[in-house]
Amino acid sequence: MNEKSKKIWLAAEVAALVLAGGAGLMWRHQANHFNKNITINEVDVGGLTAKEAIKKLKKVTLDNTVYVGDKVIYQGQKTSAGFTNADLNKVQAALKKQRTFFPSSSKKNYQVTPNKLSNYRKETLRQAVESALNQENTKRKQAVDAYAVMKYGKVTTVAAKKGNQYDVAKIMKAYDKQVANPSIKLAAAIKQPLPASSKAVQNEVSQLKKLSDNETQYKVQNTTYNLTVAEMADEVRYTNGKYVYNNVTTLSNKLNTINKTHATLDKTVSFKTTGGRTINVQAQSYGWGIDTDAAKTSVETAWEKGSKQINAKEDIYGRGYYTYGLGYDTLTNNGIGNTYAEVSISEQKAWFYRNGKLVYTANTLVTGKVSSNEDTPKGIWYIMYKQSPSTLKGTHDDGSSYSVQVKYWAQFTNSGCGFHDATWRTNWAKTAYLKDGSNGCVNLKLDEAKTVYSVLDVHEPVIVY
Repeated sequence: MNEKSKKIWLAAEVAALVLAGGAGLMWRHQANHFNKNITINEVDVGGLTAKEAIKKLKKVTLDNTVYVGDKVIYQGQKTSAGFTNADLNKVQAALKKQRTFFPSSSKKNYQVTPNKLSNYRKETLRQAVESALNQENTKRKQAVDAYAVMKYGKVTTVAAKKGNQYDVAKIMKAYDKQVANPSIKLAAAIKQPLPASSKAVQNEVSQLKKLSDNETQYKVQNTTYNLTVAEMADEVRYTNGKYVYNNVTTLSNKLNTINKTHATLDKTVSFKTTGGRTINVQAQSYGWGIDTDAAKTSVETAWEKGSKQINAKEDIYGRGYYTYGLGYDTLTNNGIGNTYAEVSISEQKAWFYRNGKLVYTANTLVTGKVSSNEDTPKGIWYIMYKQSPSTLKGTHDDGSSYSVQVKYWAQFTNSGCGFHDATWRTNWAKTAYLKDGSNGCVNLKLDEAKTVYSVLDVHEPVIVY
């Protein structure tokens, strides 16, 4: 190697050493100092070491002013940022995360939650901001989601309507990310309505179309009614995984008509007496009616499940002790059937039938006192319950109360009238009921009361005329 080459090589070596030394110095500086435009919780720490940064952060005061867009949504009380020397490791972690080999002017903010952050920010202020947003929303227009609706079998969608209410959940999520900043500046997120093209609304369309062609047969005794969604459902929606029948007036009207046609409660029917006369008598407690609200639910459920036929028997109701309803399965004798008790007030006699056969006749009885308007109520009733022995309590026509023991008791009216023995009675004349009758019950001699009690069944009809 000549002298000239040696000088060139030596110069290059010196230059390399200088560069290496400069690079080392630059790297050591970069390793221990934040880049120029770095902030922690929006506090400028550019050019500072971790220790210098923590010293600056310890002096920061939070003014607790919360902005939504350009508007101050809430002004809280000032609190300390909460940084202590114990947070140095968090600042060092941020320093390491932002480190670059060469100095960088890129702007970056690092969120660091101090160990001593006041609960005021996390709880009190947060609740106040959320409450302020909700209060502000009461003055703003609410967005309305698009939705699907079916009317008489036709499915359409109703377009969404935009509003200007805040999206409180989204804004509060942003709040949680800025909980340690000196001032909290939140974007004014507006709640957007669900569009008709959304997956949720299209699912509503699909579910309603699935229902639109369904129908069910509603069987009432021997009559069947075909009830279709397209004809009976005025307006239906599909919400939160369920069909919601906003308007089924047509179905309700149809069920009311069906009830009036078939139900026996309160209806007057013809009855052939033991004496051979045909009379009209009104159903009182005995009988059944269709609970149209229950029936509506039954039909709607059948539509949804695709059930082809349901029975009205599941929707009937009655009166008195047995509220389910009686006589639905009985089609003979105008719904009365062939097992019943018959009481003639004018004849002061009673007859008891089983399966169409007369099994007993009570020839001596006294019904309610006519002169004091305590007549035994006329109509079709039923035996509500039987009890032996029993204590009867009530009030006389003069207002005095009574309490008597009887051996046999079978009640058949809602007001408390029934068959029972009356061992205290001495007047058993056929005309006793006119001025010396009972308080409404059918009085029987002890031996006859025993027989009557034995032949009566709970729920069987009692025809009084």
